[in-house]
Amino acid sequence: MTAPTLTPELRAKLLKAPVAALSAQLRKRGLNNVTIDGVRPILPDRKVVGTAKTLRFLPEREDLFRSHGGGFNAQKRAFDEVQEGEVLVIEARGEAGSGTLGDILAVRAHARGAAAIVTDGGVRDIEAVTEVGIPVYTVGAHPAVLGRKHVPWDADLAIGCGGTTVVPGDIIVGDADGVIVIPPAMAEEVVDAALSQEDEDAWIVRQVRAGHPVNGLFPMNAAWRARYDADRAQQ
Repeated sequence: MTAPTLTPELRAKLLKAPVAALSAQLRKRGLNNVTIDGVRPILPDRKVVGTAKTLRFLPEREDLFRSHGGGFNAQKRAFDEVQEGEVLVIEARGEAGSGTLGDILAVRAHARGAAAIVTDGGVRDIEAVTEVGIPVYTVGAHPAVLGRKHVPWDADLAIGCGGTTVVPGDIIVGDADGVIVIPPAMAEEVVDAALSQEDEDAWIVRQVRAGHPVNGLFPMNAAWRARYDADRAQQ
């Protein structure tokens, strides 16, 4: 089956759905290892939705950095080729001991229309990168250059970032809670279920605020479910 693309309609729905709600729906469908762990946003108020473009760094080895680290290497190619709406996802093995990008590459990704950058490594020039305005998720700031810990190796292949596998074309969603990876073929089903659950949870919150105990309400038993369905029917 051909996976659906990230249409404007699907993107709009994903922008409404919290990452936590999407995570819960993926878990219900048997996918538990779909969060990019250990990364935090430098712009926590910005929601991110896009498709993955991937870049992989290998551990630093001086001879390999001499052959692969200079010139128009894999890192620079990835930033030069990222497409509008893509999220550049970088495998850095959770290594926080050097930067994996700085302000110049952030500017280039922003100019290309990238939706965001996600790296499980560090970021140099983090104040300048923040000022660029492109959403970036990272394990933190570090002043050292790439070659201290990494060899820029290849791009556009399946990678591991923050403990989860990311395949080019996967749908990436990020908010203040973190970043999640959604298989494209599941995206419509998952986001529709997440938005439906959000409506249900908002109704439960209203009942709790009105003084009702959570026992039997969260999750809803048959009686509360009937009241919820009746309220929905009236609306």
